[in-house]
Amino acid sequence: MLKQAERLLKAAADRTRLRILKMLEPGPLCVCQIVEALGLSQSAVSRHLSILCAAGLLEDEPRGKWTYYGIARPTQEEARRLLALVRCCAGEDPDVDRDRARAASEKIRSLPSCCGPKARVRRTRP
Repeated sequence: MLKQAERLLKAAADRTRLRILKMLEPGPLCVCQIVEALGLSQSAVSRHLSILCAAGLLEDEPRGKWTYYGIARPTQEEARRLLALVRCCAGEDPDVDRDRARAASEKIRSLPSCCGPKARVRRTRP
């Protein structure tokens, strides 16, 4: 049990991963949507997503060519408590608010515009 708690805390001990968890609260997003909302490279976002999945905080769901990530339905009490803490603590962060607004924007919600065959990752700085 202590090993699982350590894995959860290490996964959540990163600002970008906390931002991803908050961004996914309303529902699952495709990797490219997360990339676009955060303005990070695809490889950086994928690395963060794999850490969150390994800790049991996220679930991935392949849909055709794309993979969607969402908050896991945790069965362990430690994971539920950690997600509750994240909801509480990161709720009023301006970066989190901006990430969620970007993720909810029509541009990002529109799958073909960000996941099309000629889509390119555009880096943006806050």
